[in-house]
Amino acid sequence: MNNILSRLHSVYAAVTFLFTFLLIFPFILICIWVPGWKKFGRKINRYWAKAYFTLIFIPVEIEIRGRFDKSKPHIFLANHFSYLDVAMMGFVPGDVLFVGKASIRKAPLFGYYFKSLHIAVDRDRLKSRAETMRRAAEALDQGSGIVLFPEGGIYTKEPPQMVPFKNGAFRLAMEKQIPIIPVTLAFNHLILPDDSRLLLHRRRAKMVLHEGLNPNNFESDEALKAACFEIIQNQLNLDNSNV
Repeated sequence: MNNILSRLHSVYAAVTFLFTFLLIFPFILICIWVPGWKKFGRKINRYWAKAYFTLIFIPVEIEIRGRFDKSKPHIFLANHFSYLDVAMMGFVPGDVLFVGKASIRKAPLFGYYFKSLHIAVDRDRLKSRAETMRRAAEALDQGSGIVLFPEGGIYTKEPPQMVPFKNGAFRLAMEKQIPIIPVTLAFNHLILPDDSRLLLHRRRAKMVLHEGLNPNNFESDEALKAACFEIIQNQLNLDNSNV
């Protein structure tokens, strides 16, 4: 019976995602086509994320540990265990560009939206990775933040244990002296596990926005990376210890 309910909920969530995206897509197109309006398209994306989780009956608890000025650029780095993670990062405050896999660009309509408002990277091509960092640096210079999953994708086989982080975001933070905000997505691997069934399990979701890490306080990008990893992993261990 539980599997049947989960399947019905999953189908409902997929249909709701498609319907709501088609509903807002014309407004996103306007923001893409009008010069200087792309930030408004990303703002629509934030409203969409909040509405979507309400519509699929998954409450999201957001805990903000430190103060930060959302009008200034930050680099938001989160663990990545579930396809739900991208949608939930829409709760991040301020104007932010997502860094995602190049394969997203192949998705009908959604691919056009993503490549127009965000940054797609082909991690198998060195030239693409370099171009991604260039565009991310440009976005930071223009006052926008960056959302990135430093594991590079959904690679762990034992969530909530993360795999080692990639270096790019931390080198960029040191170069630009932009604070990093570690983000813990505590239960998404339980709500929508990364498996072939793609079944949605209804329960409370949780996002923790940790206190920012100032690159000035670290001797190297490796030290910054280690600190960010430890903060996110410790929160994951704490939140999942009684699950």
